[in-house]
Amino acid sequence: MFGTVLFDLDGTLADSCPGITNSVKYALKKLGYPVPSEERLREFIGPPLFDEFVRLGLDEETARKAVSAYREYYPQNGIFECALIDGAEELLAELKRQGKNVCLATSKPQVFAQRILEHFGIDKYFDLIGGATMDGKISTKIQVLRSVLSQTGADPKDCVLVGDRCFDIDGAHEAGIKCIAVLVGYGSREEFLEHNADYICSSLMDTLSYI
Repeated sequence: MFGTVLFDLDGTLADSCPGITNSVKYALKKLGYPVPSEERLREFIGPPLFDEFVRLGLDEETARKAVSAYREYYPQNGIFECALIDGAEELLAELKRQGKNVCLATSKPQVFAQRILEHFGIDKYFDLIGGATMDGKISTKIQVLRSVLSQTGADPKDCVLVGDRCFDIDGAHEAGIKCIAVLVGYGSREEFLEHNADYICSSLMDTLSYI
């Protein structure tokens, strides 16, 4: 059905919760802010960091400092505090066998995403690794998706995004792309239904029936 398959990273291909939440804890402690519950920390997985620090109650200047502090810990430690989600490599290998164009579209900075894919040895499956920029000019899911579409020249109608949060669904729809929401990460079936996911799958390999 689709010639180009785009993937979110955190919660979709990799369980990156420990690295992200530990990095947030480091940033908040460094700035003297209280660390919220683990449940609240998990809400940092998916949206742009700056936005989530602001949503936590930090003003914009402090949120920028928090992002900088986060990036002190994450590249050295947090980036590798993660694991591949079951079926990730098998799915990527099968998509390439079928001749699909495979792209990453993550709100994580592209330089970090590249290192994670290389660490797990799955970068070889991707035709393009798209992500946020360190300067913040590209940060939201829709900005990342538009950048990936621009670089590949792919027709949105021939694309599908595989993701695990409402940000993926909303961004995909704004870009004119279908979205397969997978229950392997941090989103729930209720969240997917509320945001009108085009398809919902229990595992990564289940997505093949729609792709």
